[in-house]
Amino acid sequence: MAISGARNSRLGGLGQWWGVIAAAVLITAWINKAAGPASVAALSALVLIWCFFQAPVTCAAPVRGRADGCRNNATGLLLGCHIRQHRWQKLKMLLLRRQLRAFFSGLFSDGKAALVTLAAIGSFLSGLATFVPGVIVK
Repeated sequence: MAISGARNSRLGGLGQWWGVIAAAVLITAWINKAAGPASVAALSALVLIWCFFQAPVTCAAPVRGRADGCRNNATGLLLGCHIRQHRWQKLKMLLLRRQLRAFFSGLFSDGKAALVTLAAIGSFLSGLATFVPGVIVK
C-alpha cells in the first residue's frame, strides 16, 4: 500500500494550513507586543509566502466557455490548479499589462480567495510596519 498525498502525511492533511497558525501567532504578537521587529517581519513573510503559494483557493484561470474561469482547487493566489497550463496562465496574467485587471478581479472572486487576499495584504502591511520606528514597542 503506497502512502502519498497530503492526507496521508505525518501532519494528516494539516500541512497546507500552517499559514493560518503563523497568522494567528502574528496577530497575537501584535496584540501582546511580545515579539520584536525581526519576529514580526519573519512571521509576516511566512504568512505572505503561504498566501501566494500554498493557501487553498479556487484556480479561476481563464477557461474558454466559462465566464468565472476554472473551478478546480488551487494552491496559492499566484499558482493555478493541477493543470500545468493554468499555473502558467495565472503567472502570465501578472506579467501582461492587459490581463493584470483580470488577475486582480480574480483575487476577490469568491470567499476563500477574498479571505486569503486580505490575509496577504494584512501580512504585507504588518511587515512594512515593522520598519517604521515606534510602531512596535520592544
